[in-house]
Amino acid sequence: MMIQTVTGPIPVENLGRTLVHEHIFFVVPGAEFDPLEKFERTAFVEEAVRRLVKLRSEHGVRSLVDPCQIEIGRDVTLMKEVSEKSGMQIICTTGFYYEQLGLPIYWRARTVDEIADLYIREIIHGIGDTGVRAGAIVVGTSAPVATEFEKKFLAAACIAHKATNAPIITHTTNGLAGPEQQELFAVGGVEAHRCLIGHSCCNVDPAYHRRIVDAGSYIGFDQIGKFLYQPDEIRADNLAKLVRDGFREQITMSTHRWCGRLGKSGIPATPELLEKIKLNTAQRLDSHMFTNFIPMLHARGVSQADIDSILEDNPRRFFAGEPRPQRAAH
Repeated sequence: MMIQTVTGPIPVENLGRTLVHEHIFFVVPGAEFDPLEKFERTAFVEEAVRRLVKLRSEHGVRSLVDPCQIEIGRDVTLMKEVSEKSGMQIICTTGFYYEQLGLPIYWRARTVDEIADLYIREIIHGIGDTGVRAGAIVVGTSAPVATEFEKKFLAAACIAHKATNAPIITHTTNGLAGPEQQELFAVGGVEAHRCLIGHSCCNVDPAYHRRIVDAGSYIGFDQIGKFLYQPDEIRADNLAKLVRDGFREQITMSTHRWCGRLGKSGIPATPELLEKIKLNTAQRLDSHMFTNFIPMLHARGVSQADIDSILEDNPRRFFAGEPRPQRAAH
């Protein structure tokens, strides 16, 4: 089976070690109109390539999924240039963000079928006139529940998935509404294992994680190092518990970091948020997951074989659309 990267199709077996939720570059909506915000493309490409080459050479990462939503500065020509110069296989997505920070007015006014048609076109024919085709669909929901507009965009994603077989990756705000996303996908006729419920590690409750994996979807521990939400020690505890309980085949790991962005935070900077930001050292894409987080997992009984399976087998199976293996508790 072939899957689409920004430089063309590759056999799914060639994915190798994969980070399923990272960003090359994004724009906080509206920052493009701020004269004080600058972007120097040549310098950025050099820095992004340096970071990706380091991940390849030191940690064996071969592929990266950048689920940058359409309205937050998705630039697939930039992704393609960085991919070609770094040797990193990059998969981009089609789809919009969640209501607070996205869902442009024009597209809110479109019908579900019109939104789905856009997704289908970007998967089958390419994004604009770039020739770059999306390899997956991304959707997002608010906290604690999805809004009516968001449900509309999720319904469009279901139609596009059934038309193209592209898998679905999700944004959940604060690690909430994952089970609701699964219910909406089921109503739309999407099988659970074709969906990756993202940012689930932002939720500290093991029962929440269990609901997602019991329903059959992949679960994204993809905010590793994001101390703004919770300490990595809690993430490691919860991930290790899922492995012990026999759900290794449904876990994906990533850090949701970026090589660069344009604009300040799109979330109002309350005193509480600013204090948390001071503690959050995890922003730029680097080796944190390998040098700091994986040793935490080893200390909790997660083996290197488990890590290799999570980073290699699970992304391959997710993109191939294969059913997950039978669960076997450790």
